Amino acid sequence: MTHNEISAIIVDVAVDVHRRLGPGLLESVYHAVLGHELAKRGLRVERQTPIPVEWDGLRMEIGFRADLIVGGKVLIELKSVETIAAVHKKQLLTYLRLTKMQLGLLLNFGASLMKDGIYRVVNGFEE
Repeated sequence: MTHNEISAIIVDVAVDVHRRLGPGLLESVYHAVLGHELAKRGLRVERQTPIPVEWDGLRMEIGFRADLIVGGKVLIELKSVETIAAVHKKQLLTYLRLTKMQLGLLLNFGASLMKDGIYRVVNGFEE
């Protein structure tokens, strides 16, 4: 599957989860339900994957974690906040750079409408 095919499925599932559960629950609820629903659709879902920082030949595991990595191609950062801040998008781009992944989705389940809570972040995308 391509990055775009995977991200289309993720967006569809996120909209359905948001519609059924509503906004404003804890991030952990959306994390569990979204991961379950994506796995039901046959996608490989990695949860809470450590993101190491490499510096000066040293690999450091210092607490960064990807909420979900889907199909080995799309990194998902989940939020359940009133408003997405610029730092949230920067954080996702940094995670993409550290993992050398190309596509990330920032999903804010705190938005009144899920379509307003979906942000696509690209790191040198070539497909």
